[in-house]
Amino acid sequence: MFTGIIEAVGKIASTRSEQGDLRLRINTGSLDLSDVKLGDSIATNGVCLTVVAAHADGFEADVSRESLAHTRIAQWAPGTRVNLEKAMLPTTRMGGHIVSGHVDGVGVVRGRRADARSIRFDVEVPADLRRYIAAKGSVTVEGVSLTTNALTATGFELNIVPHTAQETTLADLEAGSEVHLEVDVIARYLEQLLGQKTHDESRLTPAFLAENGFWK
Repeated sequence: MFTGIIEAVGKIASTRSEQGDLRLRINTGSLDLSDVKLGDSIATNGVCLTVVAAHADGFEADVSRESLAHTRIAQWAPGTRVNLEKAMLPTTRMGGHIVSGHVDGVGVVRGRRADARSIRFDVEVPADLRRYIAAKGSVTVEGVSLTTNALTATGFELNIVPHTAQETTLADLEAGSEVHLEVDVIARYLEQLLGQKTHDESRLTPAFLAENGFWK
């Protein structure tokens, strides 16, 4: 589990095919690895990777064909910059929102423009994910916890403040860039609960949620 608050920006050091899978070696830059051990999870551009080998300057991780099919990892090459976050601890401040590190889809930046000291992005979202995006709601882009400015016909708008631009890879994005997306996990589970029936035809309905202030 993660919060979407990026701790460091690293770089892909090498990629190596392993019988159809992929082995990554990642240089982690300023990320503190003193408490990282084999089997730990590190979110890399929003993808939860398991540490299978540790080095003084980074770690290695295996990427399955399932992950390769649903992410942009196959496009990563040595030198690619990546956002890094270690798994949260029970004592971690929840500065972002609940992030699982499981990419729901790949979006496309359709526009970028300056807005005073901020950067505005228009992001196109796969049609099957749009229903999970809310205006002023939470979304994870390249592993970064962000708040949507507004919804558009094809996705949402973002405002990236100078600190976020400096501490993540988001300033590297241009029109046409593809990005990992993870929608709010609460929205996904809520939809599943509303679609299920229990023995008592569950009270968890839109009407019930509206009456109790959880649904508009």
